[in-house]
Amino acid sequence: MMAAGRLSFSNITALAPMVRIGTLPMRLLALDYGADVVYCEELIDIKMAKCHRVVNEVLQTVDFVAPDERVMFRTCEREKDRVVFQMGTADPDRALIVARLVEHDVAAIDVNMGCPKEYSTKGGMGAALLSDPDKIEAILKKLVTGVSIPVTCKIRILTSLEETVRLVQRIEKTGVAAVAVHGRLKEERPRHPLHLDHIQAVARAVSIPVIANGGSLDLVKTNMDIEDFRKATGASSVMLARAAMWNASVFRDQGPLPLETVMEDYLKHAIRYNNHAFNTKYCLCQMLREKVESPLGKQVQAAQSSAELSEALGLQEFYQQTQDQLQAKRDALQTSSRPETLVMDGDVTTMAVRFERREYPPHITPKMFLLEWSRKEKLEQPLYEMVQRSQDRSFQSTVTVEGKRYRSTLWEKSKKFAEQAAAVVCLRVLGIPEGRIGEEDSGLVCKRKREGEGKPNGTAEEEEEGSNKRHVFETQQETDDKKKKSVGMENGERHKQPMTS
Repeated sequence: MMAAGRLSFSNITALAPMVRIGTLPMRLLALDYGADVVYCEELIDIKMAKCHRVVNEVLQTVDFVAPDERVMFRTCEREKDRVVFQMGTADPDRALIVARLVEHDVAAIDVNMGCPKEYSTKGGMGAALLSDPDKIEAILKKLVTGVSIPVTCKIRILTSLEETVRLVQRIEKTGVAAVAVHGRLKEERPRHPLHLDHIQAVARAVSIPVIANGGSLDLVKTNMDIEDFRKATGASSVMLARAAMWNASVFRDQGPLPLETVMEDYLKHAIRYNNHAFNTKYCLCQMLREKVESPLGKQVQAAQSSAELSEALGLQEFYQQTQDQLQAKRDALQTSSRPETLVMDGDVTTMAVRFERREYPPHITPKMFLLEWSRKEKLEQPLYEMVQRSQDRSFQSTVTVEGKRYRSTLWEKSKKFAEQAAAVVCLRVLGIPEGRIGEEDSGLVCKRKREGEGKPNGTAEEEEEGSNKRHVFETQQETDDKKKKSVGMENGERHKQPMTS
């Protein structure tokens, strides 16, 4: 499949690009079962251009992360020389920006010119490009001359056979490495018959590899059908979409596997690479098809997390072992990192620290120390701002003290731990004790709180909650007293209530 270090598209079987299906777990599953090449789902250039590349040392992946912290594209070493990055684009310059962003992490770049869905065509992308061959040529030429890896495109057929052939011949002249042809018009859907004659005519008319697509419903149901489909179209290669979505073991030369086995293999990849639970559930439901209302199907549909999906498929032990392994990697990376290194992120002082509950006495927390220090210095109570990351529901908090802001760069699994981590950063930057076990008594927190006397069942978090509420109440009382003494004032002093733990 590799020619002079470049991916070859001759005589291959590929996983087609499919929205919401072609994420990393499905691509790896297809490779496990024998696919030669795998395409990612169509990713829109405007969104990808805003991403930054992040090496995820815990998952051992390369992630392309949007400004809102969503992972738009995740890949790994296993698929590096097999994965084709498909983009939706209608702009040559923006297409090149995205291609250069990912070109060292993928094997080839593909431009979607066949998607008939409105979300793609309304921006002039996908099948909308078929009516603008000049733009097709401009995009492909820009990419072919601008990146070091192969460039391909995927189209649908035009109204007449002659138009389809002329378009593909024009595409060939741009220097692309291959063209995939879905043998249906942009108005047609899977229930409509495939136009084999168009694919045959294209395959005869050009010298680059032609990849036949669109035969999943009637022509390709088993692995043995793949070669028959290739011969029937005269194409060099075959690309499978729905047949692979329903059961990816269609790529196996040895024959199909039971659906439950395929689902388990898929879920293991999803767990290993921290795939979003709702995407995982969607893919599993597509595999179930008419069995989606079975007892297993109902359990999958009801699941709201990867843990619940694992329970549905009997993979609880695998899930827990994987979570333990990933946490061990996080801990090891944190231990080996330099947590005391300060980095300014705009006006926020950041540090890579995590709140470890075991490092503090039962009734002591960094937030408590920061609160007591602020009172001692007669400062306003610390203010905590919280954000949540969508892909894994982790939290990150920023604390404001004396007009300055502090945050940990590490995300936590709970709001309380995120606030504690922010407090740790603030305390360390200011050189203030934080109450860790073995730390010399600073006198910031009274002995009763340190030893937990008089509150045998209490926690440090509950103590903070009570302290914060008392502080807010006292401050509000002072404000109310001032209002009563003020005569003729239209507006009393407004008090900003801070966020409490």
